[in-house]
Amino acid sequence: MRNDNAFPPGPRGLPLVGNIPGFQREPLKYMSDVRAQYGRIVGLSLAGTPVVCGFAPEHVLYCLTEHPRDFISLQSQNHSNLREVLGDGLLTIEGDYHRQQRKLVQPAFHRQRIDQYADVMVKYTQEMLEEWSPKQELELSSAMQQLTLRIIVNTLFSVEEFSKVQELSHAFTAVIGRPPRRMRARFSPFALIDRFSRPQKDYVQGKHVLDTFVYGLIHQRRTEGGDRGDILDMLLTAQEEGHGMNDQQAHDHIMTLVAAGHETAQNTLCWTFYLLAKNPDVRGKLLQELQSVLGDRAPTVADLPKLPYLEWVINESWRVMPPAWRIGRRATRDFDLNGYHLKEGTIVLLCQWVTHNDAEIWGDPQNFRPERWDPAKGEKVPRGAYFPFGLGPRICIGMPFAQMETRLLLGTILQRFFPEPVPSHPIELKPGVTLRPKYGMRVTLREASTNQALAHS
Repeated sequence: MRNDNAFPPGPRGLPLVGNIPGFQREPLKYMSDVRAQYGRIVGLSLAGTPVVCGFAPEHVLYCLTEHPRDFISLQSQNHSNLREVLGDGLLTIEGDYHRQQRKLVQPAFHRQRIDQYADVMVKYTQEMLEEWSPKQELELSSAMQQLTLRIIVNTLFSVEEFSKVQELSHAFTAVIGRPPRRMRARFSPFALIDRFSRPQKDYVQGKHVLDTFVYGLIHQRRTEGGDRGDILDMLLTAQEEGHGMNDQQAHDHIMTLVAAGHETAQNTLCWTFYLLAKNPDVRGKLLQELQSVLGDRAPTVADLPKLPYLEWVINESWRVMPPAWRIGRRATRDFDLNGYHLKEGTIVLLCQWVTHNDAEIWGDPQNFRPERWDPAKGEKVPRGAYFPFGLGPRICIGMPFAQMETRLLLGTILQRFFPEPVPSHPIELKPGVTLRPKYGMRVTLREASTNQALAHS
């Protein structure tokens, strides 16, 4: 039954700003708390804009798969911080233009093409492990960022110089790590403070480094021609209805692929090692599988079908610590959801952090239990309950790349070391576009012989 006059219940907001203070202060806790207090659909106000939080699988399906053309991504808005960083890439464009550009980019991520990158992924991981030693303490987030950025830079551009990867790593840290720009008057004192702040200066310098590098490569490829077999060549030669990409379109897609390609993998690996440290029984089962299938050698892409527990561990890690913790959509027309008639312009927030950890769906979401993904056990996950990479026509185009990369890197590292979090180092979530460790993740490297003993325990 439709209720034309009602808005979903939710916490009372403050004058003018609405629910912004609570949402910004601790967004993960805030979203979990309103779900617990008000139910599966919750109404908020963010500075006068009506916002509906849809926590149920059917809400996810409604927006992402059943009526995707009735909503636009919040990242496509002109004031979006992500759009300023990435330009008009697949994350930030809409409508027919998005569909046309996705068709141009899609061939670069076909399964056969992705499989060709497996050897590079394992090779660079092994080279990193040669620099590690037992009982060494290191900052895992930085190590994983450099590794995954090195992989994505090679598969995108065929660039192998480690010094160049380090330079790009610093630039991306400055660009992606910049706090969101404040919604203040352009010439207010606060805007001037933002303009001359250290994070803003680092952002400008980092973006200059990235733009110079990417546009330089594009110009070089267009001038020299040839085919190096990487993703950049595929983008520059792609044609859809007789049209290819201009330099800016290629630049914006590349920036998006680099940012998403290494950010997802580095966070996944950090959080997976953290979860394995908290669940030694799971770690033992995974090590036993790796040893029985691989022995002392690193995995190949041909091994992955023989390593189901490795896949379940990654799936469960994405359930507990999803790569993106929420998805925002703005309605372009009136719509009906959960019995409420909601107006054009309403924002719908779909929250992986809450839905992936909902006891009504998962039973024991607090338990890190990879066995829930075992098809033989028959645990049915409702459609829309699990969406670490989104769903529908805007599902992350790089999902197959991330699925293969995270499994290969995790398996390769565990053949040599287990990075164990340093107990005294604080582990807190930093919810931005992705879920990062707020203070990084300091670890001590446990040697492989200890791993193997655990596998047989």
